[in-house]
Amino acid sequence: MPPLTLRGITVDFPFTPYPCQKDYMSKVIECLQNKVNGVLESPTGTGKTLCLLCSTLGWREYFKDSISARKIAEKMGGAELFPDRPLSSWGTTATDGDVPAYYTDIPKIIYASRTHSQLTQVISELKNTSYRPKVCVLGSREQLCINQDVLKQESNHVKVHMCRAKVSSRSCIFYNNVDEKSTDKDIMNSILDVEDLVKTGKKERVCPYYLSRSLKQHADIIFMPYNYLLDPKSRRAHNIELKGAVVIFDEAHNVEKMCEESTSFDLTPYDLTSAIDAVDKLLREQAADVGKGDFSEDFNVESLNSGLKLDITTIAKIKQILMDLELAINSFEMPSNNQGITKPGSFIYELFQKAHVNYDTKTAVVEAMEQITGYLAGKPGIFLNTSGLQKVADIIQLVFSVEPAEGSKQSHKGSSMQQFKVHIHPDTSNFKKKQSTDVWASSSVKKQGNVLSYWCFSPGFSMQELLRQEVRCIILTSGTLSPLSSFTYEMQIPFPVCLENPHVIQQDQIFVSIVDKGPDGVQLSTAFDKRFVPENMASLGNTVVNLSRVVPHGLLVFFPSYPVLDKTLEYWRASGHADRIENMKPMFVEPKGKGTFTEVIDGFYDKVNDSKSNGGSFFAVCRGKASEGLDFADTYGRGVIITGLPFPPRMDPRVVLKMQYLDEMCRNKTSGKQYLSGQEWYRQQASRAVNQAIGRVIRHREDYGAIFLCDHRFKYTDARAQLPSWVRPYVRIYDNFGSVVRDAAQFFRVVQKLRPVPQKKVKDAQCGSQLVSDAGQGGGCLRSAQSRWQSSSSLKAKVLDSHVPSLKKRKLEDTGRDGTAKLCIQYEMDMSSSKKKPLSLLDALDNSEPRLEGEDDIGGEERASRLSTLSLQYDKRLDDESRGGKRKIRVVQDRKPVESSAAGRGKTFMLELKKSLSQDSFTKIMHALQVYKATDNLDDLVTKAAELLLQDPNTHSLLRGLYQFIRPHHKKQFDEKCQLLTGQGCGYKPEHSLSREERETLMQQTAKVKTSEMGTSKQLDSSKELNQGGSHLGTHSLCGVNTSVKDQKLQKPQKSGKDSQFSATLLSDIKQAIGAEKTNQLFVALQMYKKTYNYEQMVSTVVGLLTERDEDIVLLKRLAVFIPPHHSQQFSEMLRSLTGSALETCQDSEEASNHPIPVSQLSAGKSQSKISSFFS
Repeated sequence: MPPLTLRGITVDFPFTPYPCQKDYMSKVIECLQNKVNGVLESPTGTGKTLCLLCSTLGWREYFKDSISARKIAEKMGGAELFPDRPLSSWGTTATDGDVPAYYTDIPKIIYASRTHSQLTQVISELKNTSYRPKVCVLGSREQLCINQDVLKQESNHVKVHMCRAKVSSRSCIFYNNVDEKSTDKDIMNSILDVEDLVKTGKKERVCPYYLSRSLKQHADIIFMPYNYLLDPKSRRAHNIELKGAVVIFDEAHNVEKMCEESTSFDLTPYDLTSAIDAVDKLLREQAADVGKGDFSEDFNVESLNSGLKLDITTIAKIKQILMDLELAINSFEMPSNNQGITKPGSFIYELFQKAHVNYDTKTAVVEAMEQITGYLAGKPGIFLNTSGLQKVADIIQLVFSVEPAEGSKQSHKGSSMQQFKVHIHPDTSNFKKKQSTDVWASSSVKKQGNVLSYWCFSPGFSMQELLRQEVRCIILTSGTLSPLSSFTYEMQIPFPVCLENPHVIQQDQIFVSIVDKGPDGVQLSTAFDKRFVPENMASLGNTVVNLSRVVPHGLLVFFPSYPVLDKTLEYWRASGHADRIENMKPMFVEPKGKGTFTEVIDGFYDKVNDSKSNGGSFFAVCRGKASEGLDFADTYGRGVIITGLPFPPRMDPRVVLKMQYLDEMCRNKTSGKQYLSGQEWYRQQASRAVNQAIGRVIRHREDYGAIFLCDHRFKYTDARAQLPSWVRPYVRIYDNFGSVVRDAAQFFRVVQKLRPVPQKKVKDAQCGSQLVSDAGQGGGCLRSAQSRWQSSSSLKAKVLDSHVPSLKKRKLEDTGRDGTAKLCIQYEMDMSSSKKKPLSLLDALDNSEPRLEGEDDIGGEERASRLSTLSLQYDKRLDDESRGGKRKIRVVQDRKPVESSAAGRGKTFMLELKKSLSQDSFTKIMHALQVYKATDNLDDLVTKAAELLLQDPNTHSLLRGLYQFIRPHHKKQFDEKCQLLTGQGCGYKPEHSLSREERETLMQQTAKVKTSEMGTSKQLDSSKELNQGGSHLGTHSLCGVNTSVKDQKLQKPQKSGKDSQFSATLLSDIKQAIGAEKTNQLFVALQMYKKTYNYEQMVSTVVGLLTERDEDIVLLKRLAVFIPPHHSQQFSEMLRSLTGSALETCQDSEEASNHPIPVSQLSAGKSQSKISSFFS
């Protein structure tokens, strides 16, 4: 890749950048050159991190080269070193502003992100560039320490003090090697992340923690988490020098929260009690030693070993300070509503003054507390909790961290304290159970204590503190900062450079839908008053179940909070939703703690990578670990479901005070700065969390995925306006759930054909040998792996039609389609041709039947319901095999024995029934079927089955599934009962009421007719035409004359959409006109006509049924499609005698359907008289 020049800076980028990447790097360089702050938004997947590193390091090299050029020019005395290249071309910024630039002025780059896992990804990107700066990554002892004595300590602050003790006494062998190894060239020039640093430490027997601090002195770029920069205490502890540095905050959507938390605290009664207990323990111990006379009062001898240099009086004073502070906090009477009381931020100094802590005494108090904590942490024997004492020391440092101007406390309590509030509220925890029963150790034992909260409500406070450290510039960047204006208002520092980048993906790579209602029509909402309503949770469960069938591979589901996640999953486990999701995509749930998260996420990745599985589903919360920076690229995240808007808890005191503070700032406008209103901030918090979760799906230019916003509130304009700019153009709003799944399925069908299949690593030994044998053909193993992946992903889209009612009736039209639509059409045609089902199950408890000849053309609801049963069976089989089954996975089209056998399908249904019901319920159902078989009592069967299967809407389909075991003469009655009980029928058709003998006779007669018609071009193919009343009803010309060309077309397996539409319309019109019972009689007459060819008997029945009302006569005319050519002339004459007009021979059936003869054209009296004469 040739070097890239941006704003006069040469940037070495690994590949040809996209326009948005050039824009991004130009803005970064603009910030660096002009020493101004910038806020840059670029969607995840646009190479933001790589652009940031290359542009920053490219500018730094240019800065360094310009200094070298100036120094060479001074030594050359104006002469040119290279005749063909003047020194001026080496860099024109020989001076940085008005100050001469020297090598010591080259800025360090401080790169901060939220977590070490995010920093690891950044360092990995750095390794992919041509830049090789000196790198250092800072971490805590908890992450970097390799001394086993320290590691086995449970408390983090105990580890700190034990480490310090070992370092001061030089008893840590790893620390003792730091000075030697920190100058090792290999270590200094290596790019190491935290994991690499620990490996190096173990290999070289050197302390990684102190090694990183040593490497920091010579590093060009320093990586660290946010809090190391924003927390004044951490900044001092790591000795971070900010003057002249370039500060970069990546994933900066979290900076606002971290800025506030770094200068806030909550001090609980338990913290104070444990602090008092720890000091009291030491005080008793020292008092006992004094009583024995073992040591002098100042403990000089003891101090040589323990480091404790405090006299007993100082220890007693520390205890008194803690008790006074506790007393001061608990002295406030709480209001009756227990909401607590709020004071201005400056009140914190008054409170600490009551405990004799102020700017004059704070240093001595903190040093004494640190010594006591260190001494107690280093003592062998019983563990003593010193975390409370450490916390109090840290709080005092925080409160008094900024020295007042010219020693005046009053100036410090001025405008800067407006950003803080003191809130004192009752403690609701059960900490008293853990307290000592010592009557003089703590006054709070006798009374419920109060919590002291000191909250910062302006992120700008910490940002302004960074500016006061004289940083060169601050760059905030993330994929989700929009709307940028509100973000910059919160930061309260100027951002002259702003950028809101588009995405690099194409329209066919993203699908965004707002799902207003679930499959059952219940409105989806996780609003406070609706989130735990059973109907809502059930509807959301049904939504996730159906979407899990559509989305291939990895599916992410984000909830607003842990309580909502826990409560919803608890309901789903009880209602069976969880089992249904588990069968489709095994469920993995984000844990609250750190411990098991890695194990859970690895399990999810493994399940998605497993070629024998359907993928996996990962359930997490917005603002949680999974929504922040984790990589769900390609198959790991093909779809994300957002189950609601994650608003902060509205009644939380901190949220209430934050909104009040912002509203107050908006009203005052004293400083001329702009502020968000409280309500705007509240909405923005939810939107940012949603946007961050959405960003998990599209991770790079070739990635694709679907986003489902499953809450009706996303329909509102203000909610959609908060979505990222690259998402907004693609948002579709749906009121019908079936349409969502239909369009999502089409999206995945198309994109899987247009986008290359990601290559999977195959560990199979057999694959390795195959790769060798197929090497000459381009790697058969890889193709095999890809085909397995493709068949699995394609299956998800292919079985979709069986689960969505709106898709079951969809017809294909081959004309007027673009390339994308043709792909979808071909996809569906492949599916329909490869999943041809037998007509039905009759008496499957006894035996099975051979496949019927005319069943290929079965359509409508019946085909869909059978596909549903088979897809459930196939999904269960996949799940069983993923858990260790022995059978090899096959695509559903290849499964012949089970699909072609009625008994096999019956067995599959029984397995599904057994899996969905308890053992007791399953036994009752089986007993009811056996009784029905013996007694032929349908009412008894329906009563018992309904009692067990109607309680849960999820088992309604199982009740309808019993249709296959119902005897022919009961089929219609059972269908009507299911329609009444569940709102959906079983796909009954008149031919289902035929006995086996009748159907066999009909098949034989059909075969004879078909044979006799083979030689005549004008004869209709009766097996295609009649076909048991299915969707075969073709649209020939009404009179049946000169139809040979059309007949040939009709004999093809695939029918046109117009044919099926006409058939469905005709059947519906007849049923609506004369009722279901008479419709049944009509089609029985037609079937007998096909057996006997007794034209007169058929006409008598049909005309009698369709001439009772004048308006029904048009239906008789449309029935001409059933009449073969040799009777069509008679039928036409009969119609002429009835209506007084001849049938138009050239009229197309579709026109007849769409433009029936108006009733007004028929004379009622004339028609009735001709009917009478016809029958006489």
